[in-house]
Amino acid sequence: MADSNEMTINLVVLGKTQTGKSAAGNSLLGSSDFESRLSPSSVTTCCSLGRSGRILGLIRRNGCESALRVRVLDTPSYPHTALSKEQVRDTVRAALAHHFGEEGLHLALLVLRADLPLCPDESDDIVQLIQELLGPTWKDFTAVLLTHADKAEEAGYSEEAYLHSASSTLLSLLSSVQHKYIFLDNHNSIIKEERNIVLTKLLNFIRKNNYQVLLKHSKE
Repeated sequence: MADSNEMTINLVVLGKTQTGKSAAGNSLLGSSDFESRLSPSSVTTCCSLGRSGRILGLIRRNGCESALRVRVLDTPSYPHTALSKEQVRDTVRAALAHHFGEEGLHLALLVLRADLPLCPDESDDIVQLIQELLGPTWKDFTAVLLTHADKAEEAGYSEEAYLHSASSTLLSLLSSVQHKYIFLDNHNSIIKEERNIVLTKLLNFIRKNNYQVLLKHSKE
């Protein structure tokens, strides 16, 4: 956090190949910092940090409006078509320490597709990776982003109906992270109003966590 009139939140996006992870990062930033395209192999092979400009109208502190800045670390997917689990883990761990070692990480965003069922093995693999990256308190610092929510909606599912029909694996995961989840449409360019709604929800998660950060001063 820079000055009293400005707040910065640090986020990392994690997830499988083709879940819309990089696109979600672009939506949060309101930019096209991260390469995002349909591909038969994993597109992202290294970590990269994107920064938003000053966002107004979302935060008031001490009765005054504050500006918000968002920093998002995009990461290689796991499982990856070219990198081993250890390579992904070590790459992400080094990037987290480099970019967020001084200020800390506010939230890890686990990106899942709303239009595909979550199977136990997939959930176990990505949760294990997050545990290795974030440590024993990972549940307090993880939220789920359900991308391609527009496709679920087109299939006739409201958020409530979707969760009512969701697999026990997904429901168990959402329960473990204290129901911190957000549905995100996968349009190429998210409109400002939708982006502000998503950022407001993320800010609420961070506020409920008392603005705590993770990985501060980590030099691993």
